[in-house]
Order: sequence, then structure tokens, then C-alpha cells
Amino acid sequence: MDKSKKIIVVLTFTLFCTLAGITIYRWVRFGTIDGGLIFFSFLALAYFVNSLTWGSHEGPKEKDELDKHIETQSAKIGYFALMILSGLILFISEGATKFNDIENYPLLIVVGLTFVTLPITEFVYSRKYK
Repeated sequence: MDKSKKIIVVLTFTLFCTLAGITIYRWVRFGTIDGGLIFFSFLALAYFVNSLTWGSHEGPKEKDELDKHIETQSAKIGYFALMILSGLILFISEGATKFNDIENYPLLIVVGLTFVTLPITEFVYSRKYK
């Protein structure tokens, strides 16, 4: 990694730490949670991890076969991890053990959509080649 890419990695990590720190400080000190800061903290973390992985916050410039394989496998693993985590967040945030006790319908719909996104995407994509 050349010097400019190292600087970008350090800057994105510093940005993430700053945003996360402000978020935690406001939560501990004032008892308020700022959704914007949480969102941008995750965005900065994504840029940081991309910079570490590919040397650029935008991902790989020229993809060889190994890069494509890494992206394909990580996308599928990430999809299933997101599915499990969204289900856990639903049940933990609702404090529910039964589906009938859940009152956060938008989050329930999002969790339901995680189950159908991959099959629908695979169906549409397979039609492209058949």
C-alpha cells in the first residue's frame, strides 16, 4: 500500500472512532441516541474495512478471478449473517418469544424480506441465462 492509501486508511479509522465516540458519549452523558451518527459511524467503518481489504474505499479497481471469488463468497456469507442478525435484533428489541407478540411491523417485514431476497434475486438472475 502506498503512502496516500495508508493516509486514507488512517483517516477513515479516525473518522469512525470520532463518530462512534461522539455517539457513545451522547448516549452515556445525555441518554440520547442519534440515529444519524450511528448510520454514519457504520458508513465510515465500511469505508475503513474496504480500504484495508482492497487498498481503496471503493473496492478493487481491476478484478481478477480471486477478487471475484472473494466478493461472491463474502456477499453470500454477509447475506446470511445479516439475515440472522436482523432476526436477533427483532426478537431482542421486542423482548418477544412468540411472533404474535411482535408489534414492530416494519422491522418484522424487513426480517421477512431477508428470507426472500436471495431466492428472488437468484430467480431473476437465472432467467437472464435461460
